[in-house]
Amino acid sequence: MRVDELVRRCFLLGACAPLVLLAGCPQETAASAKTPVNATAPTVNASADAATQAATQAAAQTKAQAADAAANAAKAQQLIKQAEEIYARGVENYRAQHLDAARQDFDLAVDTMLSSGMDLKGDPQLAEEFDRLLNQVNALEMDALKQGNGLSPAVEAAPLDTAEEVTFPANPELTAKLSAELKTTKSDFPLVVNDYVAGFISYFTNSREGHAHLLRSLERAGKYKDMIQKDLSDAGVPQDLIYLAVAESGFQPQVVNAQSGAGGMWQFMPFQGAYGLERNGWFDERFDPEKSSKAYARYMKTLYNQFGDWYLAMAAYNWGPGNVQRAVMRTGYADFWELYKRNALPTATKNYVPGIIAAIIMAKNPQQYGLDKLVPMDPVVFDTIHVEYAIDMRLVADVTDARLEEIVALNPSLLRMRTPADIPFDLHVPAGTKEVYDDRIKNIPEEKRATWRFHTVKPGETLSGIAAGLHASQAEIAETNGIGTTASVNPGDELVIPIATSVASGSRPQLYSIRRGDTLVTVADRFNVSVEDLRHWNHLTSSSTSAMGVGRKLRVSEPVRLAPAARGRKTRVPRPLRESAMDAAKSAAEMGRNASNHAGASEGESASGTASSRRSKAAAPHSKTSAKQSRAHHATPTAKKSSNTTRASSMKRVLAIASASMQTVARILPQRVVRSRLY
Repeated sequence: MRVDELVRRCFLLGACAPLVLLAGCPQETAASAKTPVNATAPTVNASADAATQAATQAAAQTKAQAADAAANAAKAQQLIKQAEEIYARGVENYRAQHLDAARQDFDLAVDTMLSSGMDLKGDPQLAEEFDRLLNQVNALEMDALKQGNGLSPAVEAAPLDTAEEVTFPANPELTAKLSAELKTTKSDFPLVVNDYVAGFISYFTNSREGHAHLLRSLERAGKYKDMIQKDLSDAGVPQDLIYLAVAESGFQPQVVNAQSGAGGMWQFMPFQGAYGLERNGWFDERFDPEKSSKAYARYMKTLYNQFGDWYLAMAAYNWGPGNVQRAVMRTGYADFWELYKRNALPTATKNYVPGIIAAIIMAKNPQQYGLDKLVPMDPVVFDTIHVEYAIDMRLVADVTDARLEEIVALNPSLLRMRTPADIPFDLHVPAGTKEVYDDRIKNIPEEKRATWRFHTVKPGETLSGIAAGLHASQAEIAETNGIGTTASVNPGDELVIPIATSVASGSRPQLYSIRRGDTLVTVADRFNVSVEDLRHWNHLTSSSTSAMGVGRKLRVSEPVRLAPAARGRKTRVPRPLRESAMDAAKSAAEMGRNASNHAGASEGESASGTASSRRSKAAAPHSKTSAKQSRAHHATPTAKKSSNTTRASSMKRVLAIASASMQTVARILPQRVVRSRLY
């Protein structure tokens, strides 16, 4: 090897040495390369632990929620079972003619749910049970309550109810006579006289029963006529449609249909929140003449906007708008009388419209129809006080110097003898007594108004006598009013009467277990009630409790609950369910799809001149009907139109109804969408 080559290699080796020192050996490089991987391992393990922990917590939370839901469901089931057991006990008492006991059991069943502390509206299961319980009570309890408290008025059948079994043969002479008289009748409602209307006029005039019922209905109308007609006028509804109440209730605000549950003067169905009316365990605004009449006016206007015809609106009020829509769509006629002749309406609805028209005509012409001696009842007038506290109706009567029966009559929507503590209520008091109410009630603590009383001293009364009469303590009366125990009282003195909660009538009945040696006298003395009350509450005929036996339960207080009376109906179709928006929307959409086809067919039939006849025969098959189902179907209204002309105009109305239905159906039940049709 040459020297110069050796020198060059040594030089290269010396130049590369620093690089080798900087790079290190391959093993060190590999080890250092692995270090970041190993260094990240703890981070990966921490993330996995956090995810596992989160999953465990989520599972525990889900399990806890499921346990809470199961506990709430079990608690709800227990509450429902308890309420049903109490209600069943009330039914047994009702069937045994123990009306007072039944009334107390029904109250307790409702109170059990109201005082449970559970969300009756938010829990679907409890909401359904509460509504069902109220409906059961309304359907079964009403007659018992009417007989038991002696404050609700007797209920009689509405005029149209009495006419259901009567047939009206055609009478052309009567129809012609009434048509001539109609020319002088002034009304803001489109009146017509035909054989159907004439039949009802003849019945209400010549039938003793029919005439008597109509007469009493028109007498009762005087109590509410001014108020209702103002509501109708404000809503843009003919004022003479006030007489629709002749068919619905005979102007009785506390009527309940035992079959359907419809209630009040306008027979609204018991849907929670429907028609803008409140309904709960304390009051039902369907029975409030003022609020229900406003709701009726609004609803009738909605129906007219939907159908564009007052007769069809009335039919829809009775049968339901969806049913009338389908009848119009099925026949192609947006005309009540055409639907009548083609048997497209149920019997009850066929009677409904002409019966109301007959009542309007007769009410507008009293002398012609034997109603000239009718004396309308005085208008109901009152002051309204908005209360948000519990107050007993007895105390209201005390501070307004009114009779208890008068206070009850002014508040027909109240289902109990006191207002609720946590729900606002519009309390009605006799006209002109609001100021004296406010002046006197301020002396009684708000939390005591459900039990305490107020008394104005009368001539000859003493403090001890007042205390005994109201089952109160003479010493407590003296202390509350700042007078001496033996002080004399003068006529006109006003006293606040404190009454112990255990003595006052509460929302829950008190039961006492009879002991050996007890008599009604000793028990009455122990609970500061009268022997007569104990006899009445427990259906006893003597002062001895031996017949009941030791250990038997004795009722020692009576919670009075007020509610309307049920009126049974023989064959009448249940009151209109005022169908849900969903059902009506479905009908409206169906009409919209088919109306143009009907209209096109109508035009073709009119042009051909023969198709109309064939269509008429197909659309109106003559089925065999009994005499009471047929109301002179063969008769033709006085004002006749050609079939083609009537049908052509009806087709335009069919299109208009379909369009209006789509626009207004959401307002049929403005508060909430209720369950779909029930019949």
